[in-house]
Amino acid sequence: MIDKPSEKEQEYFIRKELERIKAMREEHHQKQAETERARLKELHFMHCPKCGQTMTTVTLTGVEVEICPGCGGMYLDQGELERLTQGAKHGALAGALESARRIWTEITK
Repeated sequence: MIDKPSEKEQEYFIRKELERIKAMREEHHQKQAETERARLKELHFMHCPKCGQTMTTVTLTGVEVEICPGCGGMYLDQGELERLTQGAKHGALAGALESARRIWTEITK
C-alpha cells in the first residue's frame, strides 16, 4: 500500500513546480525581448530617425559618422562627438560641438 504524501511533501512539490514555471516564464520573456530587439534593429538599423531614409557612412576628420541623404541629418555614435571636438579648439562650429557635448554629458549622467 502506498502512503499519501504528507502536507509538507505536497507543499515542497508545489513550490518546486511553481519555481520551474516561473523560470520557464522568465526565459520565455527574455527570448521574446531578444527577438523584439533583433526585429527592431533590422527594421531601423541605418535608417534616419527623422525621415526614414537609408543613411550612409562618411568619414569626417577621421571619424565615421552616418549622414542621411534625404534630410541631411547627421548621426553620431557614442564618443564620436568627443573625437570630433578633440582637435578643434577654435571657431563657431567647434564651440557649438563642445557645447552640445557638455549638454549631452550632463543629460546622460
